[in-house]
Amino acid sequence: MKAQPRTLVVTATYNELENLPRLTDEVFRLDLDLRMLVVDDNSPDGTGRWCDRRAAKDPRFRVLHRASKQGLGTATKAGFQYALDHDFEWVLVLDADLSHPPHSIPRLLAGMAGTAGDGDYDVMIGSRYVPGGRIEGWPRHRRWISRCLNLYARWWLGLQARDCSGSFRCYRCDLLRQIGLHNLRSRGYAYLEELLWQAQRAGARIGEVPITFSDRQFGETKISAREALAAVLVLFRLGLRHRFSWNAPAPRRS
Repeated sequence: MKAQPRTLVVTATYNELENLPRLTDEVFRLDLDLRMLVVDDNSPDGTGRWCDRRAAKDPRFRVLHRASKQGLGTATKAGFQYALDHDFEWVLVLDADLSHPPHSIPRLLAGMAGTAGDGDYDVMIGSRYVPGGRIEGWPRHRRWISRCLNLYARWWLGLQARDCSGSFRCYRCDLLRQIGLHNLRSRGYAYLEELLWQAQRAGARIGEVPITFSDRQFGETKISAREALAAVLVLFRLGLRHRFSWNAPAPRRS
């Protein structure tokens, strides 16, 4: 049996002390050889201090401390850079608030490896919007906003994925090197669509597996109306590049 590629699980945190210990235990309870990196933006609730204690006794766990809250996009980019610097082959990103079920990690990794029989992938998305995927705990207006954002991204950017705004994803590190992390400009939530757009430009194979997304039970959501509006504006600028100045390179795969 082919060995699983070296895989780093990355999660960004800001005040996730109520959720992170459980998430960490569930990740390492899986029968997989995983490493985990937390990128903490100086959480006032002590999340970073908990990470230091965990890292001191668990060699599979590491924490990257940042001085202040700088945005989800830059935090995830820092996690990507760590994965590249430490020679990981795959990097899997999920939210720290337990909205992304850790028990679905094997499904994403199996999809990456092509064990479903349809070849290997460069990006695998844990998707709310493919058959079998669903959302639990969201009010109707949040479902409507999410659906509209995905339709907008797919139409304006030409994205092919059904779930363009979900952050539960696994990436091939070779793809991230090809894209170049310096080419990712979004600091906040729009990095999710931007990264798919860059991956699609690079000819990446992008797949989706269904997941159940559950709204957080503890703590507060981090996205604000201002951040949502900023994301829409970033997508609009990307769309202008896509429609008026984008020449697609040759695909990566035959």
